Amino acid sequence: MTDSSQPTRYGYFGPAGTFTQMALKAWAPEADATAYDSVDATLAAVREGRIDAGMVPIENSVEGGVSATLDNLATGDPLVVVGEVLVPITFVLAAREGLTLADVTAVGTHSHAWAQVRGWVGANLPGATYVPTLSTASSAMGLAAGEQNYQAAVCAPIAADLAGLTVLAEDIGDVRTAVTRFVLVSRPGELPAPTGADKTTVVLYQRDDHSGGLLELLEQFATRGINMTRLESRPTKHSMGSYCFSIDLEGHVLDARIGEALMGLKRVCADVVFLGSYPRADRRAADIAPRNSDADFAAAREWLAAIRQTI
Repeated sequence: MTDSSQPTRYGYFGPAGTFTQMALKAWAPEADATAYDSVDATLAAVREGRIDAGMVPIENSVEGGVSATLDNLATGDPLVVVGEVLVPITFVLAAREGLTLADVTAVGTHSHAWAQVRGWVGANLPGATYVPTLSTASSAMGLAAGEQNYQAAVCAPIAADLAGLTVLAEDIGDVRTAVTRFVLVSRPGELPAPTGADKTTVVLYQRDDHSGGLLELLEQFATRGINMTRLESRPTKHSMGSYCFSIDLEGHVLDARIGEALMGLKRVCADVVFLGSYPRADRRAADIAPRNSDADFAAAREWLAAIRQTI
């Protein structure tokens, strides 16, 4: 956001009936939101000022990071994460009225959903083929509209209901505790205040590829007792073997240990992209290692200042 006002115009990676819409409803239950066809379109609307904030998926407990979100946030005009939502993922197999499991020879859904249900499908529909769709909700809506290349959709219960489909099987995920993490993204503005239970997200670019290069970056966190909750490498798309690192840290940029780590990284990295500090969805307080509290850093600075005054 460009000022301290709260967002009033929301968008999300749609269509209606996706888990992303569920995440936005959890964040802003009464929001009048616009659905976009892709992560890129959602974040473009934020950058262009057509919406104040957009909800997009960033991480799944089964499949890991969502590459479209990670890559978009790492490049282009600056954006920041201002909040996160965790959504338990429950899939159903839905079909048009009158069909049974025996009629299903092809299943449509999003690739991330397919990865989470293919074990169930292999056991219960061993001859069924997979048909990729833009989202879980679009697989349901396409089926309701008369799509002929698949007979059943893997989607959220809300999508099956919105599309008027019949649920053939419930809770078909291979991992029953699957969770997807969504982030609310805005243009840079006033930072959310520290809560003691925060995350900071950054993208790090190495100056060059050399032995121990990643260790040099990680040492900035280790020496300050900072725990990483996510570390992923992503290709920079500049050349083969060129990667950047997308990282979530426990803590807020206003915490002394986080601020000093970022300063250290700025010295050794080709670039550091700051993607925001924001409250954790689970509200779990950071586990601060001994001698790494704000008071410890303040005492060290006071000690150094006293020495400098004698010179």
